[in-house]
Amino acid sequence: MAPEATAAEAAHALRREALQRAVHALHPGLGQNAAPLGLVKHSSNLFRDRQEGHKNRLDLQDFCHVLDINPGEGWVDVEGLTTYDTLVTHTLAHGVMPAVVPQLKTITVGGAAAGVGIEATSFKAGLVHDTVLELDVLLPSGEVLHCTPHNAHQDLFYGFPNAYGTLGYALRLRLKTLPVHPFVKVKHLPFTQPAAFFKALADVSQSGAAFLDAVVFDPQQLVINVGTWSHHAPWLSDYTGQHIYYRSLPEKPMDFLTVAHYLWRWDTDWFWCSKNFMAQHPLVRRLLGPERLNSQTYSRLMRWNARWGISRAVTRLRGLHAESVIQDVDLPLAHAAEFLDFLQHEIQIKPIWVCPVRAPQGNGRFALFPLPAGQLWVNFGFWDVVTTQLRWEPGHFNRLVEGEVLRLGGLKSLYSESFFTPEAFDAAYGMAHYRALKAKYDPQGQLLGLYEKCVLRG
Repeated sequence: MAPEATAAEAAHALRREALQRAVHALHPGLGQNAAPLGLVKHSSNLFRDRQEGHKNRLDLQDFCHVLDINPGEGWVDVEGLTTYDTLVTHTLAHGVMPAVVPQLKTITVGGAAAGVGIEATSFKAGLVHDTVLELDVLLPSGEVLHCTPHNAHQDLFYGFPNAYGTLGYALRLRLKTLPVHPFVKVKHLPFTQPAAFFKALADVSQSGAAFLDAVVFDPQQLVINVGTWSHHAPWLSDYTGQHIYYRSLPEKPMDFLTVAHYLWRWDTDWFWCSKNFMAQHPLVRRLLGPERLNSQTYSRLMRWNARWGISRAVTRLRGLHAESVIQDVDLPLAHAAEFLDFLQHEIQIKPIWVCPVRAPQGNGRFALFPLPAGQLWVNFGFWDVVTTQLRWEPGHFNRLVEGEVLRLGGLKSLYSESFFTPEAFDAAYGMAHYRALKAKYDPQGQLLGLYEKCVLRG
């Protein structure tokens, strides 16, 4: 361990001790029937409205440091509230990157591990939690447990992903890293038939590609993006200003980006959701400038709009009804074409992000998001507002999505609105195992339960 790493670990230990004192100071107010424990939130990448009551708040914002890195052994130690923007900057300076880098700069490492993080390396590296080697978890009692796949707390290690902080909070994580080259060469492969598109996606996932994702613009325009490492680049594209990344996919057979620009290619326009803020208009882009063309800006605007109801008022004035459908779902490859057909006919959101994911062989079974190891699944990301002339019950289109995902044997990420019945939720997310973990690690119920937090919006 380098001297600077030793100093960083010592500072981390001091922060942890101070936090444990803060938890213990809250304990007289954390008994049964008391307000639950929660985190101070200055920002969030969750997309569900909350109906929160009073909570006893902990502030983990100081846990935002990269502690140590070992490029030779392929790991980095990082605190839970560190953003991926900070982590990537640090790792690239050492010639490596986290094995999976979620799409948005403001996503935190702990958040991606407690939720479900995915990106274009997931076809061979799995989800973010598949790249976690060990983690230290703060329990609501104030105890901090070191969890690995093989120690006495392996049940918490494998139960932490998709628990969304309802079992405890990650203070420190060790993540796998991958070596990088200077540039990423991206080939854009066009398709006009979903069946051929998904077959090619499966075939490319068995190749030597470094990155793999895709976009469905409509059922006759589908593009697979295959990234490989390169030491040379005849040109470099930059999508942090006037040029818009997703629009380039059907236009350019090939592209070259620096590693950093590739990793953050979706952040500038929040995939394509910047259109909702007119940020794809050339004049608006110039007025905003590169420093404000990013997911953080759009997230703030979205929350401001949700608070004041501007879009809802405009929709009502037009005599229409709107429902936000912001979802990521994972389906077995065999059902991917059928689910895409459902989306096109019932939800009609376009474009759709498609990302293959394969949990690595040898990993244990993550109890609350049980993707079978070695099998190729397909993630669909679709994020927009469905507007209709008919008034449907609240959550109508989201319920349709949930029902179809369950019918086809898939799983839905829980970062956005959910409408599952308790019975359907239990069956999909391994709640019998979760309740055993809850009884062991939060016996007093000082943290909200997973259903209460993710479905009832606590």
